[in-house]
Amino acid sequence: MLYYLMISLADQISALNVFRYITFRTGGAMITSLLFVFLFGPTLISMLRVRQGKGQPIRDDGPQRHIVEKQGTPTMGGLMILLGIVVSALLWGNLSNVYVWMVLFVTLGFGAIGLYDDYLKVSKASTAGFSGKVKFVLECLIAAIACYFFMKAGKEPLASALTFPFFKNLIIDLGIFFVPVGMLVIVGCGNSVNLTDGLDGLAIVPVMVAAASFGMISYLVGNAVFSEYLQLHNVKGVGELSVLCGAILGAGLGFLWFNAPPAMIFMGDTGSLSLGGALGAIAVAAKHEIVLGIVGGLFVLETVSVILQVASFKLTGKRIFRMAPIHHHFELKGWPEPRIIVRFWIITVVLVLIGLSTLKLR
Repeated sequence: MLYYLMISLADQISALNVFRYITFRTGGAMITSLLFVFLFGPTLISMLRVRQGKGQPIRDDGPQRHIVEKQGTPTMGGLMILLGIVVSALLWGNLSNVYVWMVLFVTLGFGAIGLYDDYLKVSKASTAGFSGKVKFVLECLIAAIACYFFMKAGKEPLASALTFPFFKNLIIDLGIFFVPVGMLVIVGCGNSVNLTDGLDGLAIVPVMVAAASFGMISYLVGNAVFSEYLQLHNVKGVGELSVLCGAILGAGLGFLWFNAPPAMIFMGDTGSLSLGGALGAIAVAAKHEIVLGIVGGLFVLETVSVILQVASFKLTGKRIFRMAPIHHHFELKGWPEPRIIVRFWIITVVLVLIGLSTLKLR
């Protein structure tokens, strides 16, 4: 909205032409979402603490110290992140861009699923939530709709193609199968971030770093000059997603202020599912799905640890890890929570640098 207002006045006030630049609006979106969460976060936390009473239910089979240290902490903190992102996107984004609307659709759709799940957990004082199968089907439906519109918005030969890092011209046209492949990327990313969200600040920092990375990737891929120089596949219009990435980064920074150990609030499924879904959708739109697997390698690691744990127990009756996801394994080994968090952040930064290197190594 602010974008259209300023552009309409740019002919009379030349200084307002700065709103035409994605980089300027990305910075504006980041600051707006950051300030929004800072200003309204304490009120939301107080309201949720009163309404939720005992706060987020803690797993009985998890690390025992969680029952003592984390009991009573309110959840649904993802609401402040979502509100910050939406307000910033509406103010600073180009709302005629289909990629913006589809990523917002995925973000809010996954957020609504997570919110309902958090509500059931709190209201029933149980960690069960609602049916995993129903959640999966709803997530797949939302992601499939977004991927369909991504495919329709794209130009041949990239509209339904899968691209590969390190290779200039290697693309595979998936045809109609682009929709299920993209759907799996989005749903997988959403649930991977959800699995990672188990310690104070553990998930939000990797999400912010990944958002910053894909803000850069989206901008370069959407810019014809830069994409040609770096020999990237140009996707017209996807550069506008940098504004959304800036909003995610700003809202994440604001949330981290309240989520830093010891957390005043948890993001819950409301935040983890929506943020993971947003990252997955941005990666699919920018044709960098495989790079997401590198940049979001920590999320992949957490998910693989769960898969291996379940498969090993069913096949052999033995567990590979003391507990999955893997961050709980290190907790049970006696690692202090801050050590686990910081070391996982370091792993994320290294993986992001590797992922960004794919932009030039072709």
